[in-house]
Amino acid sequence: MSTFQRFEDIVAWQKARILCKLIKTYTDYPLFVKDFKLVSQIKSSSGSAMDNIAEGFERGGNKEFIQFLYIAKGSAGEVRSQLYRALDNEYITKDEFQKAYDLADEVSKMIRGLINHLKGSELKGEKYKKQD
Repeated sequence: MSTFQRFEDIVAWQKARILCKLIKTYTDYPLFVKDFKLVSQIKSSSGSAMDNIAEGFERGGNKEFIQFLYIAKGSAGEVRSQLYRALDNEYITKDEFQKAYDLADEVSKMIRGLINHLKGSELKGEKYKKQD
């Protein structure tokens, strides 16, 4: 795995952004949009997945990055659970559910891989580099 220069380079963040956009599309559906609480929750958790990857990266240290990645991973799981609620309430079709579920699951697995990589890395992060 190469070193990232910006959080936008992280594929898990890129996929989380796509997930966030997909969730936005779903929550605009006529029946879904009326469930204000679920709309707020699922948009918040999908946004949290991408935002925590970014924030953790920007902290500059692997320990903090890992901590934020765990939060992002939890948010991806939360999206999957909320998708079940959307499906059960018939706000989305089974195919729409599967598309978003698979993407959220992929994000979660990518985050897990990044966590494992960082845990095994000798590098401790940008803020630990010697300043010349």
